[in-house]
Amino acid sequence: MKKQELARGLKNRHVQLIAIGGAIGTGLFLGAGKSIHLTGPSILFAYLITGIVCFLIMRALGELLLSNLKYNSFVDFVQDYMGNMAAFITGWTYWFCWISIAMADLTAVGLYTQFWFPDVPQWMPGLIALVVLLMMNLATVKLFGEMEFWFALIKIIAILALIVIGGYMIFKGFTTDAGTASLSNLWSHGGMFPNGVTGFILSFQMVVFAFAGIELVGLTAGETANPEKVIPKAINNIPIRILIFYIGALTVIMSIYPWDAINPTESPFVRVFMAVGIAAAAGIVNFVVLTSAASACNSAIFSTSRMVYSLAKDKHAPIPFTKLTGNKVPSNALFFSTIVILIAVVLNYVMPEGVFTLITSISTVCFIFIWGITVISHLKYRKRRPDLARRSKFKMPFYPLSNYLILIFLAFVLVVLALAEDTRIALFVTPVWFILLIGIYKMRGVRN
Repeated sequence: MKKQELARGLKNRHVQLIAIGGAIGTGLFLGAGKSIHLTGPSILFAYLITGIVCFLIMRALGELLLSNLKYNSFVDFVQDYMGNMAAFITGWTYWFCWISIAMADLTAVGLYTQFWFPDVPQWMPGLIALVVLLMMNLATVKLFGEMEFWFALIKIIAILALIVIGGYMIFKGFTTDAGTASLSNLWSHGGMFPNGVTGFILSFQMVVFAFAGIELVGLTAGETANPEKVIPKAINNIPIRILIFYIGALTVIMSIYPWDAINPTESPFVRVFMAVGIAAAAGIVNFVVLTSAASACNSAIFSTSRMVYSLAKDKHAPIPFTKLTGNKVPSNALFFSTIVILIAVVLNYVMPEGVFTLITSISTVCFIFIWGITVISHLKYRKRRPDLARRSKFKMPFYPLSNYLILIFLAFVLVVLALAEDTRIALFVTPVWFILLIGIYKMRGVRN
């Protein structure tokens, strides 16, 4: 019987845009107002620090993936360097992370559609989006890459438009209802830290969640044509993207509208576009966040199916999930993940909002676990396989200092989550998920 392998159908432009899409979340378009209101201009430093940490995490991930081109995803190297149980827990935890993101984004698709069609039931657009995305993911991996390319392109165009229009407004000293547009607005309204160090520290909770999904490039390794060239390029471009898309956009917004003039309940993108007379600004931004939500759900369907496929190959999930279609797409794994996402949408429809917030908060803690396990795997790889490390053309900068700094930062974020009331519960509930996975793993071991 011929061994089935995933098709390497993702081209350079697909992977580059998947990397950008993973680094730009809906939170930037809708959540920026709340972040700025709570933190002030110091939010720029929070994004810069978190961006540097995420870049180093991606460098560790990239070096590990390229050390063995047979790795389909990061679960494969976790298995090699951390053992079977760690691989089982990591794989299913990452699967859960993206299932919860899909829940959030399908709900968002329904809400954003109601902007134009208020009489449409909230669940219907989400269901339609899920079916369409499933059908397209079933076709070929190239089609997934193509969808993600265009979804990400819409986000990029919107942010660049904001930066160009905003830059022109600042240069011309444009007058808005909040005063004159100027870079001095960044520090002339109570300084860079108007809410003190506490406000700055608490902002890391929102900022870290905004970067959740940046590691998606690590799941494309098994389906990327020429990974040795494409993956390093995608990872090395992350810092410039963070500078442009997050720091650039937020600097422009706070220069036009001082942080204390921004309404936390509305998108600052809408205000900037409306200020220059674009009447359809709200509709444009709604379209962008709608495609952004669809993009995140598309990524969720892709990543959860590949994770289940990878787990099944290592016998951590039922063997039928390794089945590939003629187009080399893991169809059974795709159907399984989509059905779970569908159940989640139904649950989200009938359950109170508090449960939904809890699930997404748990997801954030789980993402921190995924990043931490990647960095620990990298430390073990360097110690156990110095021969591979010497040959590596894509080494992690400042090893091992950078590894320990990342782990300290992730521990700091967990402390921040404990400080905030709405995320504190998640921090205590999350261990239940890990205890459950350990129990399932042990029971499987007894049965086998």
